[in-house]
Amino acid sequence: MNTLKTGTSQVTPLKKLAIHSTSTCSSQASAYGKCILATYTDVRKDICQEEFTKFGECLRKAMKRKW
Repeated sequence: MNTLKTGTSQVTPLKKLAIHSTSTCSSQASAYGKCILATYTDVRKDICQEEFTKFGECLRKAMKRKW
């Protein structure tokens, strides 16, 4: 597994993703979560697609990777 060294600790890609998802992309994550919460009783495919896409784009930009 690839790790990044920062000071005395190592940051794995999963930890980096967690950091960015809760700090850098918090507004997009919140919008996606609110959409899911508002529609969880009426689940349909792609109901929160716009919010999910924005959240994913933010994470990819923050992680500096293209998937």
